[in-house]
Amino acid sequence: ELKEEFTRILTANNPHAPQNIVRYSFKERAYKPISYVDQMAIHFSLNGNMILKDSDEGRRQSIKLSAAAKKAPVETFAVTSEEAEIKGEESTENTQPAGEEEAERSGTAEVAEAAEVEEPPPPSVKEQKLANQFNFIERASRTLNNPMRERACQSEPTPCKNFSATANQWKIYDAYVEELQKMERSKEKEKPKAQIAKREEEKKKGRKLTSLESQSDDINKISKAAKIMERMVNQNTFDDIAQDFKYFEDASDEYRDQQGTLLPLWKFQYDKTKRLAVTAISWNPKYKDLFAVGYGSYDFMKQGQGMLLLYTMKNPSFPEYVFSSESGIMCLDFHNDHPYLVAVGFYDGNVAIYNLKKATYQPSYKSSAKSGKHTEPVWQVKWQKDDMDNNLNFFSVSSDGRIVSWTLVKNELVHTDVIKLSVEGTTMQGPEGLQLQMLGCGTSFDFHKKIDYLFLVGTEEGRIYKCSKCYSSQFLDVFEAHHMAVDSVSWNPYHLKVFISCSSDWTVKIWDHTIKAPMFVYDLNSAVGDVAWSPYSSTVFAAVTTDGKAHVFDLNINKYEALCTQLVVAKKKNKITHIQFNPVYPVVIIGDERGHVISLKLSPNLHRMPKEKKGQEVKKGPEVEIAKLEKLLNLVREPESKA
Repeated sequence: ELKEEFTRILTANNPHAPQNIVRYSFKERAYKPISYVDQMAIHFSLNGNMILKDSDEGRRQSIKLSAAAKKAPVETFAVTSEEAEIKGEESTENTQPAGEEEAERSGTAEVAEAAEVEEPPPPSVKEQKLANQFNFIERASRTLNNPMRERACQSEPTPCKNFSATANQWKIYDAYVEELQKMERSKEKEKPKAQIAKREEEKKKGRKLTSLESQSDDINKISKAAKIMERMVNQNTFDDIAQDFKYFEDASDEYRDQQGTLLPLWKFQYDKTKRLAVTAISWNPKYKDLFAVGYGSYDFMKQGQGMLLLYTMKNPSFPEYVFSSESGIMCLDFHNDHPYLVAVGFYDGNVAIYNLKKATYQPSYKSSAKSGKHTEPVWQVKWQKDDMDNNLNFFSVSSDGRIVSWTLVKNELVHTDVIKLSVEGTTMQGPEGLQLQMLGCGTSFDFHKKIDYLFLVGTEEGRIYKCSKCYSSQFLDVFEAHHMAVDSVSWNPYHLKVFISCSSDWTVKIWDHTIKAPMFVYDLNSAVGDVAWSPYSSTVFAAVTTDGKAHVFDLNINKYEALCTQLVVAKKKNKITHIQFNPVYPVVIIGDERGHVISLKLSPNLHRMPKEKKGQEVKKGPEVEIAKLEKLLNLVREPESKA
């Protein structure tokens, strides 16, 4: 085994050389492999400076070196003689004559010797060895550089085609004709689809509205599932608030005699409404957790766009519906029988109707200058019963002094002026001796709950007009109610004779419309922005003031003071604008000038029901509420009759 031979053949091929290099051949227009590959591998390379003697450069350098060697001894001698002279000069001056004599003697001696001896041959110049270039002390090291690799590719040239054509009027005309024919064909194809969609809509109109969104196609089904998931997540996030809303009852009310509190629940806000004020709030009559909020501005020097948002208490983080408008929204109202219709009044005097069923952000109906819009801001709108032809209609009041009835006839709004708020004794002298009648500025109104034709109108001058739909030229009665603008007026939901009003003169007044003087007057020490009756009791009402406080009264418990006066908005620059009771739950919602809506729960003392007596059943219903308020009014009337 040790003597066995193994043959190894050494070749000069480079194992690292690539064998599959191809290059593009422009002649054949294809990539061709290269047959010849450079196999040389350089392991070491050094640039030297050794030159052959026989070469031209070597001869030139040898001549230069020999010439330099001949000149070298003469120069050294000259330098030494000069140095001697310099040294002689630098020696002492006293020895100068002796030096000169010695020089003369040596000079004569050298001349004599030169004459006697023959001249010697010139000395041979020794060849100088070149310095060894590799013999050096300084050393240096250098790291290896990574080998560079080049990679290239060339794409195939794009195919080119030459196209040429001439254009004239006839060809352009033919092209337009073809385009028009295509458009007509596409319209004909769409017609049957539109007819099918109309039939489906007619079928859906016969069905009852079961939800706020249609579930006809897959996208809406997905959106509904996503909305349910969002509500579940929000309910988990705000679980503490949801538990308080459903179950919490303030136990400390048992120890507070005739006092109550408001528990803050959810806060509703939207990024795009931060600089807008809450100008209107209304609960949906069918879906008790849904309410609409109108946004605008009460600063008449800074008017801009408005927004209409619909929130639900099931999802306080984001609104269910969002509508934007060019002008600020000042009021809104839900239809009682068709809860998907919202009537809206704008700052520019227009009124509009939004249909929540339709997937559009524009109002379904809107007034215009031709259709008799108001010339001043619309302060309040109210839906009324359908007219004789079963057309939907609503009323509006504006600062221009007109009470207008709007009727939905086919696809447009038709207006009818019901009454103009003319003010007695305020005629102006016009041109050419004409007498001009001044109109009052309407700010709020409300229709009677039982008597269909009867309604009240509050004005900017502080008067309240009792009007009838049947009389357009005169008022049934005029109340000198307040010293400043009447911000809100509202009939009691139970008692047929009682209504309430509030004003910027800091007062809230309760009236019997058959008596000129107010029955109750409450001074709240700040301008009152809004007042509302509670839906569960004829004697409970709430008011909000511009100093950020909410006041809740119950006349059955305390006729003189509020049961609850609580600060709701802490910021000085912020003001509360509106308040509304929920129709079912003991909850109020309050809006402010920063675009926020806050929901608060009434404590047990603020929505207390009569206690059961032993052996007697507690009577409930509107008759009980009417009797309760009538009893209070009789107590007020008796001292007046005696006087």
